[in-house]
Amino acid sequence: MESFDYDLQSVQEARNLARKAKLAQAELAKFNCEQIDKIIRNMVKAAEENAVSLAQMAVEETGFGKVEDKTFKNRFASTELYEFIKPMKTIGVIKEDKANKVMEIAEPVGLLMGIVPSTNPTSTAIYNCIIAIKSRNGIVISPHPSAAKCTLRATQLMNDAAVEAGAPANIIGCISKTSMNATNELMKCDEVSMIIATGGSAMVKAAYSAGKPALGVGPGNVPAYIERTANITKAVKNIIKSQTFDNGTICASEQSVIVEDCNRDQVMEEFRRQGGYFMTPSETEKVAKNLFVRGHAMSAKMVGRSAEVIANAAGISIPPGTKVLLGEQQGVGEGYPLSYEKLTTVLAFYSVKDWHEACDLCIKLLNNGGVGHSVSIHTEDSDMVMRFAEKPVFRILVNTPSSLGGVGASTGLSPAFTLGCGTWGGSATSDNVTPMHLINIKRVAYGIKDFTENVNPVYSACKAQLGNSGSVSEEQIQTLVNEVLTLLKKRGDN
Repeated sequence: MESFDYDLQSVQEARNLARKAKLAQAELAKFNCEQIDKIIRNMVKAAEENAVSLAQMAVEETGFGKVEDKTFKNRFASTELYEFIKPMKTIGVIKEDKANKVMEIAEPVGLLMGIVPSTNPTSTAIYNCIIAIKSRNGIVISPHPSAAKCTLRATQLMNDAAVEAGAPANIIGCISKTSMNATNELMKCDEVSMIIATGGSAMVKAAYSAGKPALGVGPGNVPAYIERTANITKAVKNIIKSQTFDNGTICASEQSVIVEDCNRDQVMEEFRRQGGYFMTPSETEKVAKNLFVRGHAMSAKMVGRSAEVIANAAGISIPPGTKVLLGEQQGVGEGYPLSYEKLTTVLAFYSVKDWHEACDLCIKLLNNGGVGHSVSIHTEDSDMVMRFAEKPVFRILVNTPSSLGGVGASTGLSPAFTLGCGTWGGSATSDNVTPMHLINIKRVAYGIKDFTENVNPVYSACKAQLGNSGSVSEEQIQTLVNEVLTLLKKRGDN
C-alpha cells in the first residue's frame, strides 16, 4: 500500500472530518429543543466527570498553568455555561413582534471550525462544542500542535457524549494529525460555514482571510488602574488573584498596573504584603529577555509559569511565596518590553500624576496590542467608571479580577472563552461569543401598510388641495404635482 507524507495525511484527515460533520449537521438541523437539550446535558455531564483528568493532561502536555484552575475552567465551560445558555431560544420561532407582525425564526449556521489555543486547550474545546450543538451546528476543532492530545481527548469526550444522547455520529470532530496545511484546509473548505478563532493574532488574521464569516479575538494587554478612591487592599488582592489564576493564561488577565503618585507607596506596600515582588531595573531586564522571542512574541517556555519558575530562569532571587513579579516601566512600546502582553505572572508597573495621565497611558497600552479587548479599573467613584467607559475597549471591568471578570465568571457577562474585540480590534463582534452568534435568523413579515395606491407625499397633498371629487382628473392632479416639484427644486429642497 502506498505511503503518504504526513502533511498529505493531515490534509486528508481534515477533509474527511469536514465531510462527515457536514452530513451529520444536516441531520442535527432537524432536531427540536428537547433533543438538543438532552444532548447538551450529557456533554456537560461528561465534561464534569473528566474536568480534573483533562486539566491534568493539559498541564502535562503544555506546561502552562495550574491543574486546579484548569479544572475550574473546564467546569465553567460546561456547567456554568449550560446554566446561562439553557433558556436561550435557538430553534424555531425565537421572537414575535405582534404589533408589527414580524416573526424571527432561528436556523443553524452549518458546520463550524474551531481554532483552539494551547493556553486554554480543553476548556475552549468544551465551550466551542457546547455552543455549537446548542445552535444545531456541527464543529471540527483544529488544536494547537503543542496541546493536540488534550484537545483531541476533550473533543472526543464531547462527541461521544453527544452521540450517546442521540446526536448524529461525527457531529464533532478534531484533527489528530495537526499541521498548518490541515488548518488551512479546514478554514477554506466548502463544508465549513463559519470559523471561531481563539488564539494568536496571526491565526485570527488567517481566519478572517479565509473568505467566509469568522468570529475571532485579539490580544488583551489589559491595563489595570488603581484610582485614588480604590480599596487598595481589595484591588491588589483582585489583581494577584487574576494574574495567578492559571498563571495568567486568560487573555483578559491584567498586564499592567497603573497607580497615582498619591497612592503609589501604599499600593507597592500592599503588593509586597500579598506576595508581589518589585524587581530592580537589572532584574526586570533579565526577566524581559527570557519572556520574549522574535521581538515581542511570548516564549512558550515562559507562558503560564509561576513567578518562581520565571525568576529561576532569569537567574534572579525572589522571596519564598512570591506570587507575581512587577517591573517598573517608564514608557510604552519599543524599549519597554513589559508594556506588551505577557500571558504569565509578570506585570508592568506605572505611576501617574492623576486620572488624566492614567487615561492617556491606558490608551497607549491598549494601542500597543490590546485595543478593543478590556480595561480594568479599581475605584469607588462611579463618575470615574464612566470616564473609563470611553476607552477603546468593549469590557470595562470594575473592582474585579479582570481574567475572571472578562470571561463572565465574576461578572454578569456571558460565560465565554472567545471574547470579541469589535472592529477596533479587528473582530467581527464586540461580544463574549454565545450560541446566539452561531445562528442565522430568518424573518416572516406580514404587510401592515397599504402601498397599492400612490403614496407620494406631494401627490397626496396636491390631491387633498384640489379635492377628492370626481370632477378633478388625475391629469390635473399630476400637473399640479409637477409644478410643485419644479418650485421645490428651484428652492433647493429635495
